[in-house]
Amino acid sequence: MIDLKITEATKGSRPNISLPHPGILEFLKEEGVRKLVSDHYDKLRTSRIKHLFPAEEVMFEAAKNNSADFFVQILGGPNYYNQNRGNPMLVRRHNPFSINAEARKIWLGFYQELLPELGLPDELLLSYWNYLEQFSIWMINSD
Repeated sequence: MIDLKITEATKGSRPNISLPHPGILEFLKEEGVRKLVSDHYDKLRTSRIKHLFPAEEVMFEAAKNNSADFFVQILGGPNYYNQNRGNPMLVRRHNPFSINAEARKIWLGFYQELLPELGLPDELLLSYWNYLEQFSIWMINSD
């Protein structure tokens, strides 16, 4: 089994990010990516960082959809996110939320739990994990 490690990170770190392998979308299909994001958000909703996500159902579902659109696009699928929300500019979009290193670990931890359940080949699993792991460091905006 592959060890999906969460590295230590601090506010202001900007590691290089490699896009995940497009084979992930081929393997999971759009529906699989959307289910992964939905399952991830459902876990977040009951976590210690639930305050970072909309409490109102309609807004929570919209946030899930926006996130799924982003991941489908980043995996080489249709550019739904750009069509519906414009350029991602995710660092700026996350600025209103206080995201510290611990929040990042919680967010990643649920992916750490969910990704192995997908049956992705090791190469694809590591590609997705490495992307999430590095990308999430950019979102840390508070100590």
